Amino acid sequence: MNSRLFQTAGYAVALALCLLAAFLAGWTTLGTQIDNDAYDFFFRLRPPRAGAIESAVLAVDERTLSAQGGMRRLRGILAEGLERLSAAGPKVVVVDLNLADAADSGQEARLENAHLESSFARTKNLVLASELVAGRWEDPTPAFRRHAAALGHVHADPDPYDNVTRSISLEKASGHERRWALALEAFRLARGAGSIEESPDTLQTGGRLIPAARSQARPLLIRFLPRPEAGRSGIPHYSLLDLKSDPQVAARLAGKVVFVGVTAQSAARDRLMTPYSYGQTMPGVEIHAHAFETLVRGAFLTPARESTVALFCLLATLAAGFTFVWRSGWQAYAMGAGLVAVAHLVPFGLFTRDVVFPVATPVGAAWLVVAGAATWQHFVVRRLWHRSENERDRYRQAIHFVTHEMRTPLTAIQGSSELMGRYRLSEEKHRQIAGLINSESKRLARMIQTFLDVERLSAGQMELKRESFPVREIVESCVERVRPLAEGKRIALSAEQPPPGLMLGDRELMEYAFYNLLTNAVKYSPTGTEVRVSALRQGQHLRLSVEDQGIGMDEAELKSVFNKFYRTRKAEASGEAGTGIGLSLVDQIVTHHGGRVEVTSEPGKGSCFTLVLPASVPAVTAESR
Repeated sequence: MNSRLFQTAGYAVALALCLLAAFLAGWTTLGTQIDNDAYDFFFRLRPPRAGAIESAVLAVDERTLSAQGGMRRLRGILAEGLERLSAAGPKVVVVDLNLADAADSGQEARLENAHLESSFARTKNLVLASELVAGRWEDPTPAFRRHAAALGHVHADPDPYDNVTRSISLEKASGHERRWALALEAFRLARGAGSIEESPDTLQTGGRLIPAARSQARPLLIRFLPRPEAGRSGIPHYSLLDLKSDPQVAARLAGKVVFVGVTAQSAARDRLMTPYSYGQTMPGVEIHAHAFETLVRGAFLTPARESTVALFCLLATLAAGFTFVWRSGWQAYAMGAGLVAVAHLVPFGLFTRDVVFPVATPVGAAWLVVAGAATWQHFVVRRLWHRSENERDRYRQAIHFVTHEMRTPLTAIQGSSELMGRYRLSEEKHRQIAGLINSESKRLARMIQTFLDVERLSAGQMELKRESFPVREIVESCVERVRPLAEGKRIALSAEQPPPGLMLGDRELMEYAFYNLLTNAVKYSPTGTEVRVSALRQGQHLRLSVEDQGIGMDEAELKSVFNKFYRTRKAEASGEAGTGIGLSLVDQIVTHHGGRVEVTSEPGKGSCFTLVLPASVPAVTAESR
């Protein structure tokens, strides 16, 4: 039960570490870049839905500057263009130019400045740009500002990792002064709204509720429209030079929200990357027009809550964990692959519903927890396989042991029964043979029972008997049983008188263990040597020793002597058959009784095996009994 609980806890910890690694990876620069790349891919894969375009870009492009005197005449060019634009009747005019500096001292510059002021005065719903520089706002000069219906900040927010503009802050503040975004002010005027109502999580103006949290500087993810040349409906672009030469251009700008700015690559400072860039940049004035169209359409992209992302990752972890607990083999791997596929598809599915769901953390979590769960199951299955193989080996060893150990009593029974059937025996001889058959059959039964008991004990399926028995009886019984074998090999068998005392445990198993040591000593000792049995008490322990005068063992053999099927050199040298199981069983029996087996040996000088066992009753108590 404890092993199962420990295994389950380890599995849970492993999956939790995989989940934590996914979160940490998602917060790295690489994770952020993966999310950005996935966002751009989804953006191009599913562009905004088609709809009416309410804005246009009136550009001071390269052709305009080349034909009308370059950047030194920018204000004059703008003034002439606004005169023609105002006559067309646009809904709102947004000028994305920094007009904070006063006019130059030259006569021509003063005239152009006055001309521009006059054009501003005739332009309705004029929105002028305000720029935050070195912590202070650079607003248009008072002469220009008094004609503006609103001031809006011009700052987009390129991503710090890849410099791609995906959003703008609808609100910028410096000190006590605050500016709304140029696009937001244009939208407010286009809808005829008097103010912008704000709450901690939203802005509202012109009947539009805009999700933008104050705690995050009120970001607006821009739904960039495809360019018109891509064969789709996009924001139309017109050159100021075309407005001057083609009356149809002015007619197309009637009723539009017109964003006026410099797009010439040689002059524009704010050319930025977007999800549609493909290596090309977009002028800031066009980015503001796309932000305005995002507000018009109202299909806002909203980032998923961090708690939602965490919940998804947690559910993926639980799904992977239970999958590899309840299923195995190809079914588990197929379900794991399905979970990974779901993690890849969910971000795009939510994107189609205007929810920006990160990719790095959920996908990383799915991959890591599936891999972790599969790896864990692999090692668990391997462990179970090894356990099964070990059980199979144990079974084979058990069969080998039984067949070997049963051979002696079965041979005696078989030979005796053949004598009884083949010859006419005297009553006395018949009785002797019948007694031998009876004793050997009982010995065989005890042997089988002992072996089964040891196997069940090793497997934890049986508890030791708890009975007190005299140590002296065990020693004397085993010595007497071995004595005929020793006499047959002309081996002297001497036994010291065991000390009085009792042991607590399983008598039959202990008798088997001690008897095994005695028979090994006799079988593997040369003719004419001596086997000595000694028993003494040391404190609360009894020491039962069997010492022979055989060829002995070196240190390498002593380390392996209790391993199953290990046969020592003395066993091979003696020519005695054996399985190498007996000493392994002795070690198991003594260990389960709370004792240990000590071995001392030296090549050419014999070996001494000692059973060190706890004594349950003091000697005086045993003697009194």
